[in-house]
Parts: sequence; C-alpha cells; structure tokens
Amino acid sequence: MTSHQGERPMDILRLATAGSVDDGKSTLIGRLLFDSKAIFEDQLASVERTSKERGEDYTNLALLTDGLRAEREQGITIDVAYRYFATPRRKFIIADTPGHIQYTRNMVTGASTADLAVVLVDARNGLTEQSRRHSFLATLLRVPHLVLAVNKMDLVDYDAAAFDRIAEEFASFAAKLEIGDLTFIPISALHGDNVVERSLNMPWYDGPSLLHHLEHVHIASDRNLIDVRFPVQYVIRPHQATDPELHDYRGYAGQIAAGVLKPGDEVTHLPSGLTTTIKRIDTAAGPVDEAYPPMSVILLLDDDLDVSRGDQICRPHNQPHVTQDVQVMICWMADAPTLRPGSRLIVKHTTRTVKALVRDISYRLDINTLHRDESAGELRLNEIGRASLRLTQPIFCDPYARNRVTGGLILIDEATSATVGAAMIMDAG
Repeated sequence: MTSHQGERPMDILRLATAGSVDDGKSTLIGRLLFDSKAIFEDQLASVERTSKERGEDYTNLALLTDGLRAEREQGITIDVAYRYFATPRRKFIIADTPGHIQYTRNMVTGASTADLAVVLVDARNGLTEQSRRHSFLATLLRVPHLVLAVNKMDLVDYDAAAFDRIAEEFASFAAKLEIGDLTFIPISALHGDNVVERSLNMPWYDGPSLLHHLEHVHIASDRNLIDVRFPVQYVIRPHQATDPELHDYRGYAGQIAAGVLKPGDEVTHLPSGLTTTIKRIDTAAGPVDEAYPPMSVILLLDDDLDVSRGDQICRPHNQPHVTQDVQVMICWMADAPTLRPGSRLIVKHTTRTVKALVRDISYRLDINTLHRDESAGELRLNEIGRASLRLTQPIFCDPYARNRVTGGLILIDEATSATVGAAMIMDAG
C-alpha cells in the first residue's frame, strides 16, 4: 500500500534575527507576530497595559519578546528564544538571538540551522562592529539567505539616501564574504513600514515587504539532495515481539542529513564498506516511497549487516571522507578553559562521539577586518579561528560548505561535559 507521507507538507522557514543591542529586534519580531495575527488577545492586552503603565503613548510590541530576553541576560538558561508563527503560505521558526558581543555563541546556535538570517541595522548608526560580526557568522555558518533590514527609517525621515548609503557600505563588506543571496529592505518596525505591508512612506523602494520576502524566498533547493548521508542513530530490534512479522525486524533509525532515499536503492554501509539495498523505509505514519532531509525514518535493508549507532549509510559511488584528521573553523564558547594546542576534547559529530586532540591553531580571525592573526596561540570566549584536530576514531564527514550536518562538530569539555565550542569542517584528511 502506497503512503502519502512522502508528499511535501507546507514548508518551514527557520530564520535567525541578529543585530546590535537596541537595533529593534524585539520590536521587529513583535510586529511580525502582531501584524500576522500570531499573538493572543490576552498577550496584546497585557502589552498594551504595560505600555500605558510605563507612560508610553503607543503599544510597545518589543514587550512581547523582552520578558524572555530580560531573564536570559540575567544568566538564566534561555540561550536562544524560539518563536513560532504561520501564514497561509509558510510556517516560521524564529531564533531570536541576543545582540551583545558576549552572546556570539548564542548567535552561532541560532544560525546553525537557519535557512535565512535577518541582520538589523539602525538607520541612524549604519553598520556597527556587531552587524559585521553577525553577518560574518551567518556566512561562516552557511546560512543560504541573508536580509539586511535597515530599521528605524522613521527616525531619518524615510530618507532614500540614508538607506542607499548603508546598503552600499554593506555590499562592499559583503563582497569579502561568501553570501549566496543578499536582500536589502528598509523598515520601521515601530510603525510597521515594510514589515508585513508595503510602506507608503517610502515610495522610492520598490522591493517586497519583509514578510513577503520571508514567505516567498526559495529554500527547497538549499538542501543537499545529491549526496546521500544517513547517520544511524538507533538500531531497532524488538526482541520480545509476539507478532511474527516483527520477530525478525531490524531497522536503523535516524534523520536524513542529505540526499533522497527510495526502496530498491543500492547503498553502502560505513565503516564496513559493504553494499546492500534498501528493502523498506518506515516512518511514524507508515512506509514511504521516498525520504529526504530532514525526515526521521527507519531503514530496513536486504542484508543483515552489523550496523550500530554512529555508522553511516551512503551511496556506493558517493561517499563521505573517512578520516581522523580534520581542519576546522572553531567558534570557542567557553570562558574557561581557553583552546590551545594540546587541548583534549570530546567531539560530537552527527551520531558519533569520539575524543580529539588539538594539534595546532593556524590563526585567529578578526571578524571586523577579516584579518588572520597567525601568531595567536589560543582561542578565548567568542573568538573564531582555524585549527587542526586529531580524532581517536574515524568520522564520516563532508566539508561544511557541502553539508552543514555532516560538516559540523560540537566540542565538549572532557571534565565537565559542557559544550565549549562549535566547529565547521573546512578540509578532511
């Protein structure tokens, strides 16, 4: 029986917002939620009441998100606040990351899975160190689409020249980065100009509103559907099954990292290198005729191979690198310890966890100038640099530029089990 589970549902756009403190991120997110009718009446009433109590003569939409941020910045464990809303065209998950420089790691967390990043800039101030930092991080993390939203246009009298100046300055900075898709939108989050509806105050701007752009930006082709990559997360073997059909069931569960899989496809198991074919693909809703990222599925194979957690299934003639040596860009996220040559770490890569030794640090990167400091002997909190790692066991990986899942590493402190860094594989082998 053919299942319709493989039909693509309404797609989800994951977006990360970034910008300096007071650039208006809270107001922008509040405006998106409010104008797209994604907040409840009691939430709105509460915001209106608080606005009046504070003596403000307008509904301060920033209050919709600022409650969480106030807690977060007092050191409570809300690292990135996620908000959800939907329009008839698309569902959205917003990763709202804090603006302070000490929260660079939060920006990395929010942007690592984003399809699009919105970098806010205050029209009065132009580009700041933080706007450059966040834009660089978005490109380092291979966020496919970037929007520079020039906010507070109402405070520069909706002046086209002010917008053009910032757009030109950013375009020359962006020329040094690898940005696939860049869009400039002038907005006033406070008044709603060009956020959900096109603004009458800026007749000189003929592009889309921010929400229109978010609804229509093409993300289906951003996923890697060429290289089949299936890291095995769990082996399902119901030994106690009384149902004779389940008695010999042996399935391999995981989330597809890349490629399209179908029953009958020839696949290779790593690390053994043995080849077999896919007998069936199960999901929570039943069998499917094809599976693609980021679906979570169970693969049943024709042959009884010795497959365990951390192994990978790929195509015979399109395999990842199998290596114990990787060159990585690291964003260091810990106050202490600092990262130095000789540091020992635990590395989490897809579903495999191995130990690692830092062999050397090639350079530390100045995010503002993109200058490489090759004399740097360590990386401190929020610093980014290139390093080489030696792993105790091989991993099955791709360069991060090709696959964000199989090219990403999480670095963990051996002593405390705390996450201390994120790394992108630049070169393997």
